[in-house]
Amino acid sequence: MALLSGMRGLSVFISDIRNCQNKEQERLRVDKELGNIRTRFKNEKSLAPNKKKKYVWKMLYIYMLGYDVDFGHMEAVSLISAPKYPEKQVGYIVTSCLLNENHDFLRMVINTVRNDIIGRNETFQCLALTMVGNIGGREFAESLAPDVQKLLISSSCRPLVRKKAALCLLRLYRKNLDVLRIDGWPDRMAQLLEERDLGVLTSVMSLLVALVSNDIDAYWNCLPKCVKVLERLARNQDVPQEYTYYGIPSPWLQVKTMRALQYFPTIEDPSTRRSLFEVLQRILMGTDVVKNVNKNNASHAVLFEALGLVMHLDAEKEMISQCVALLGKFISVREPNIRYLGLENMARMLLVADVQDIVKRHQAQIITSLKDPDISIRRRALDLLYAMCDVTNAKDIVEELLQYLSTADFAMREELALKAAILAEKFAPDLSWYVDVILQLIDKAGDFVSDDIWYRVVQFVTNNEDLQPYAAAKARDYLEKPALHETMVKVVAYILGEFGLLLARRPGCSPKEIFALINEKLPTVSTATIAILLSTYAKILMHSQPPDPELREQIWAVFRKYESYIDVEIQQRAIEYSVLSMKGAALMDILAEMPKFPERKSALLKKAEDAEVDTAEQSAVKLRSQQQMSNALVVTDQRPSNGPVAVSQPGPVKTPNQNVEVSLTYEGSINVNGTVNKTDVEPVPSSDLLGDLLVPLAIEGPPGTAVIQEQNLVSGSEVTPNSPDALALAILSDQANSIQPIVNIADRFHALCLTDSGVLYEDPYIQMGLKAEWRAHHGRLVLFLGNKNTSPLVSVQALILPPLHLKIEPSMVPETIPPRAQVQCPLEVVNVRASRDVAVLDFSYKFGTELVNVKLRLPAVLNKFLQPISVSAEEFFPQWKSLSGPPLKLQEVVKGVRPLSLLEMANLFTTLHLAVCPGLDTNPNNLVVSTTFYSESTQAMLCLVRVETDPSDRTQLRITIASGDPALTYELKEFIKEHMISAPATSPPPVPAPLQPHSTGVNDPGAMLAGLL
Repeated sequence: MALLSGMRGLSVFISDIRNCQNKEQERLRVDKELGNIRTRFKNEKSLAPNKKKKYVWKMLYIYMLGYDVDFGHMEAVSLISAPKYPEKQVGYIVTSCLLNENHDFLRMVINTVRNDIIGRNETFQCLALTMVGNIGGREFAESLAPDVQKLLISSSCRPLVRKKAALCLLRLYRKNLDVLRIDGWPDRMAQLLEERDLGVLTSVMSLLVALVSNDIDAYWNCLPKCVKVLERLARNQDVPQEYTYYGIPSPWLQVKTMRALQYFPTIEDPSTRRSLFEVLQRILMGTDVVKNVNKNNASHAVLFEALGLVMHLDAEKEMISQCVALLGKFISVREPNIRYLGLENMARMLLVADVQDIVKRHQAQIITSLKDPDISIRRRALDLLYAMCDVTNAKDIVEELLQYLSTADFAMREELALKAAILAEKFAPDLSWYVDVILQLIDKAGDFVSDDIWYRVVQFVTNNEDLQPYAAAKARDYLEKPALHETMVKVVAYILGEFGLLLARRPGCSPKEIFALINEKLPTVSTATIAILLSTYAKILMHSQPPDPELREQIWAVFRKYESYIDVEIQQRAIEYSVLSMKGAALMDILAEMPKFPERKSALLKKAEDAEVDTAEQSAVKLRSQQQMSNALVVTDQRPSNGPVAVSQPGPVKTPNQNVEVSLTYEGSINVNGTVNKTDVEPVPSSDLLGDLLVPLAIEGPPGTAVIQEQNLVSGSEVTPNSPDALALAILSDQANSIQPIVNIADRFHALCLTDSGVLYEDPYIQMGLKAEWRAHHGRLVLFLGNKNTSPLVSVQALILPPLHLKIEPSMVPETIPPRAQVQCPLEVVNVRASRDVAVLDFSYKFGTELVNVKLRLPAVLNKFLQPISVSAEEFFPQWKSLSGPPLKLQEVVKGVRPLSLLEMANLFTTLHLAVCPGLDTNPNNLVVSTTFYSESTQAMLCLVRVETDPSDRTQLRITIASGDPALTYELKEFIKEHMISAPATSPPPVPAPLQPHSTGVNDPGAMLAGLL
C-alpha cells in the first residue's frame, strides 16, 4: 500500500502539471514541489528508501521539464546502494541523467557499482553497466575495466549482459586507451567475432571499430573474422527474425563491419579477398530504390558503406563500373536524399584511377542536378562537375557553369565563378576561348570575380602576341554595353591601353573613339580604377602620335581635373602624365608597351591545389560561427574593484589592409606603382548602374574581434569563469528568483528598441515603465516604478551598468515605494561612439519575505542615435564612390532572414530610423536607405545602405553598408542583421499605465511531457 501511495503522489504531481493553464502556474507548482522535496530531504534524515524514491522520481520529471534541479543529487546517488530493485533502478537512472562523469558524487559509488557488476544478479549488472556506459569517466575505467572484460568474455553470462558489457567497455576504452592494452586481448576479440548472438556481435563490432582506428597492427587476426561475419549476413544464414529489418539482415552490423574493414590497408589472402568481393557484389546487385522509405534508408546505408569499401580495396574496373552505373541511377531518382548521396559518392569515386571516363557518361544528369531546388544537391553537383572536368569535356562544363551563374544562389556564386575560372585555365583548348570565358565570367558575375582572375587574363594576353588583337577586339565590343561592372572596366581599359593600337584600322576603333567610350565609365568607378584609366588615357595619347589636337585637349582636361584630387596616388598620376604628354614623340619611348610577365604559377591553380574552395560543410560551419559570434552577449569586467560591470563586445581595432602590387612599369625613366586592395568577393547579382559602382568587398567584422576569434580557434582556448580576461559569460534574462516576470523580458526589450515608450518589466508586485526622448547624440529616459500592491516595496536599489560608449547620469531611486504609488527616475544619456553594447539596470527590491533581483537591458541602442535622411542621386553616388572598400564599406550575404516583402522591409527600416530612398536603384528587388548617426566623437555622420534581395528566396539577401567611420559601418551592419534575423517581429508595447495588472497566456509545455513517466 505504501508503494501505491508513493506512486500515486507522483501521478498526482504529473496530473497537476498537465492541468496548469500557463507557464506561470506550472512554475509555481514546480517551485512548490521543489520546496517540499527540499524540506523532506533536509528534515527527515532517516527517510525510507521507498519515500526517497518517490521524491527522486519527481526531481527527474522536473528536470525533464527543463527546470534546474541543483539539490538532491546525494539522495539520488545513495539509492544505488539500496538492496531492492525499484530503489536501485531510480538511483541509477536519475544519477545518469543529473550528473556527468566529473561529478564528485560519482566517486562515492564506484565500489557499489563494482559490486553490482561482479555480483550474480543480472538485473543489477545491467543497471550498473548502463550507467557506466553513459557517464563513466577515467576513474571508472581504471577501476572497472577488468571486471567488465570478464563479463564480456564469460560464457556463463547471458547475451543481454554481454552486449551491455561490450558497449560499457567501449566507453571506458575511449576514456583511457590503456585499459585494453593487455596481452592476449586481440585473440580474445577474434574469438568474440565468432559469437552467434547478433546483439552481442553488433556491440563487439562497435568496440572493434574503435580499437582498429587506434591500433591496426594488433588486430590483423580480426580481418578474416569480419569477412566471415559479412558472408553470414549476406547469405542470411542464422539471422533471427528480430535482427532482420525490412528483409535486410542486421543492416547495422553490416555497416559497422565494413567500416572496420576500411581501416585495414589491404587484404593479402586471395581466399579472403575473393570471399569479400563476392559479398560486395551481392550487395551491389541486390540494392534498388523502393517506395518504402525505411527500407531505402537501411539498404542504402549498407550500399554506400560497401561503395566506400570497394574504393578502399581498389577493386577491379568491372566492379568500379558497376558502382558508377548504380550511382548514376541514384542521381536520377526523385528522392532528394538518395540523389545527394549518389552525387557525393560519385565524386568520391573519382579518386579511383581510370574511373573518370565512366563518370562522364552521366554528365548530362549531373548538369541537370545543378538546377535542383535543394541547394545542398546543387553544391554536390558543382563539386562533381569540377572534379570530373578534363580537356575533353571542359568546354561543355564551363559553358554550363557560365549559364548557371545568372540564376545561382548568392551563396554559390563566388565558388561557382572561381571554379569556372580554374577549369578554363587548366583545360583551355585555345587561349582565345580562355579570354572569352573570363570576359563572360566578369560580365555576368563581376562582384564574384576576385582580382586574381583578371590579373591572370592580363598576363596571358601580355605574354602571347597572337592573342593580343583578338583580346583587344573583344574588349572593344564590351565597351558598347551601357553598364559595365568595374572589374570589366579595369580589364577593358588595361587591354585597350596596351593593345588598342592593333585595332586602328577597324571602324569605330580610333584612339579618339576608344577614349570617348572608356571616359563614359569614369564617373562611376572607384579610386583604384581611376588610376588604371589615367594610365590608359596616357597610353592612348601615346598611340595617337602625331596627336589629334581635339583628343589631346580632352585627355588633358581629365588630367587637369584630377591634379587636385584628394587621393595622392591619383593626383601624382595626373600631374606626371600631364607633364609627360607634352614630351611629344619622346612619349613613345617613355610609355612603351609592357614587357612580358615572368612565367610563374597561377594563383588560381595554387588555390585549387591548396583546396581553398569551400565545401558546403565548411561554408555552413563558417556561417553558424558568424551568427553565434554576432549574437553572443559577453559580460566583461570594465570597472575598478567593486565597481559596476558593463555589458559589451570588443570594439573595432584598425588593422592594415592586405595589398597586392600591380606593377605599371614603363620602359624609360618612369616607374609608377599602384596599390589595389585585394578582397574576397561576396555574392551579389549586378547588371545595373548602382551595381557597377560597387567594388568587391570583404565581409569584415571589427579587426580586433577577428584576431581574437582566430587566436582562440587556433589555440583551442575558451573563455572560462576563471579567465583573467573575462568576468563571466551570462544571459541577462536567466534569473534565479522565485518571482517570475509577466511576459518575457527579452520581448519587452526588443519592442522598446523600436519605440520610445512602453513597459520594460513587470511582475506580480511591480511594473516598470519607460519613456524616452532622443535628440542627436543626447537622450533622456524616465523610468516609472509602480507598486501594484497594498503593501510597500522596501530595500529598492537600482544600479546602472553602462558600457564604455555611453555616458549615463542617473537620478536617485527611493529606498521605499509606498503602496499603490508610482515614482519617476530620470536618466540622462550621451552617446560617445558607435556600438551595439547595451546598458544594464541591476534592479532589486523586497516584498514581504520575497527578495527580487533582475538585470534589465536598457533600450539605449544604436538606432536611437540615428536620424533618417533621404538623399538624392547627386548626393548619394559621389559619397558611395568615395567610400571605396573595407573598412569604410562592408557587405555580407545574410541567410536565414525573416521572409519579408519589400514593403514590409521598408517599414522595418523606417522603424529603425533609416529613410528609404526610392529611385536610386534600378533593380526593383533592391532597396537603398540612408540615415545620419550622431555621437559625441563624430557629430553627424552619413550612413548609406543597399539591400539586394532574391525574389526566389526571401530568406537571404545581401547588405552593403558605407560610412566614414569603420566602427560605425561594422556596428550598423551587425545591428541591421540582428533585426533581420533574430529580433522578434513585435508590435510597439503599450505606454506604461501604472498599477494595471497584466495577464498573459503562455503555451503549455507540460502536455508534451506528460507521457514521459
